[in-house]
Amino acid sequence: MTSNRPACAPTVSDRLTDQQLTIAMITMNEARAVGQVIEDIQRIVPEAEILLVDSSTDDTPTIAEALGARVIRQFPPEGYGPAMDLALRSAGGAVVITLDCDGTYPADRIPELASLVLHEGYDLVDASRLSGKPAAMPWLNYLANYGFALLASALFTRRLTDLHSGMRAYRKSMLDGLRYRAEGAALPVELLLRPIKSGFKVKTVFIDYGNRIGVSTMRPLSGAWWTLKRLLAVRCG
Repeated sequence: MTSNRPACAPTVSDRLTDQQLTIAMITMNEARAVGQVIEDIQRIVPEAEILLVDSSTDDTPTIAEALGARVIRQFPPEGYGPAMDLALRSAGGAVVITLDCDGTYPADRIPELASLVLHEGYDLVDASRLSGKPAAMPWLNYLANYGFALLASALFTRRLTDLHSGMRAYRKSMLDGLRYRAEGAALPVELLLRPIKSGFKVKTVFIDYGNRIGVSTMRPLSGAWWTLKRLLAVRCG
């Protein structure tokens, strides 16, 4: 696979602290992946805070805590949106990088994304999976993502490629002042489009997207419906 990393990608020039960077993940029964994902993050950015909002019935929170992550239990589950909202609001870092806890996103790109916020002045950096069709993404998912990105591009007069990336870097001060609806599915759509509509400085970088560790719990039809609802709500709201 051809890497999407730029030849001279920016890096974090000074040491990160847990006050500067939080890696936030939403987890539900990711015991097969969570250890590897946390160890990858710690290898790349050992100073960062790792925060999980967890609704698991397996050993995910136990494994994460043993590796030094901060775990906030949300059980019984309240859904992805409220869990992500809790993670973003609870993060201690000046930059919050979201990551799916399934091994699909490249932890080695974290310093680049953090640097673009800390040193280049961006408020949000979207790590798009869709410079082309990823080998790890089923055709149905790819076509749906591509189609919704085209629709959003037309509605927001800005070229967008991936409304659902699980890997983004947010300036915490922007998040603290951003008004969005946490309830319901497809929150990542609003967390990308709302800052764009509000005039924040947003950048897209392209990343490689890998195979998932474990079984996906995605529901494509429900996800498509919520994506459309979120997209139109932001555009009209």
